[in-house]
Amino acid sequence: MIKHPIVSHEEWIEARERFLAKEKAFTHLRDELSRERQALPWERVEKRYVFESEKGKETLADLFGKYNQLIIYHFMFDPDWDLGCKSCSFWADNFDGIIPHLHQRDVSMVAVSRAPLHKLREQARKFGWKFKWVSSFGSDFNFDYGVSFSADAIGREEAFYNYGMQKVTVESHTKQAAKELPGVSAFFKSDDEIYHTYSAYSRGIDTFNAAYQFLDIAPKGRDEGSLSFPMAWVKHRIAYDS
Repeated sequence: MIKHPIVSHEEWIEARERFLAKEKAFTHLRDELSRERQALPWERVEKRYVFESEKGKETLADLFGKYNQLIIYHFMFDPDWDLGCKSCSFWADNFDGIIPHLHQRDVSMVAVSRAPLHKLREQARKFGWKFKWVSSFGSDFNFDYGVSFSADAIGREEAFYNYGMQKVTVESHTKQAAKELPGVSAFFKSDDEIYHTYSAYSRGIDTFNAAYQFLDIAPKGRDEGSLSFPMAWVKHRIAYDS
């Protein structure tokens, strides 16, 4: 049985218009937040990072291609895993097709994982993904940008993530040397200088998942309240029918 207020069309319109005022206020607040984000100070990238790609060795500067702006999705894929994180795969399903649109606004987008390149290639093939995905295996990049953690941090069960100390543990069924967590980072290149302009982690990357934004307007929303953790329902896209 439906346990929800059922009203006339006139009452429905009245309620919807009241809520529309709140939506508009939220949109204006979000625009203001975006302007403040773009006004944040930048930091110069001093270290030279090298990645393994389809083209061979590429530096961070190379990942920009012909564009001045770069967005990196920090894709959780420990070198010991056979497949990348199912949640990051969920995010990748959402951004795979948008890269040509980003290019029109002078933005390159790349995913970076610590797993070796051959594993990234194999998952991309299985999932039909076309975005550029490079390996930071053997590099400090993931550690420096706060999405991978040393064995010492895992031993202490505490690491700096999302701008604060967080509890991190190794899952009992894995043998990973360092815990992986997700994030998004933005960079700007001017001549020979690269600047780190922004990074977001945890719920900060929520807005980059279009599927969640659509679920938020469904009658039951994300419907995750009864789950053991919010994304317990998520599987790799190719596993839903298995």
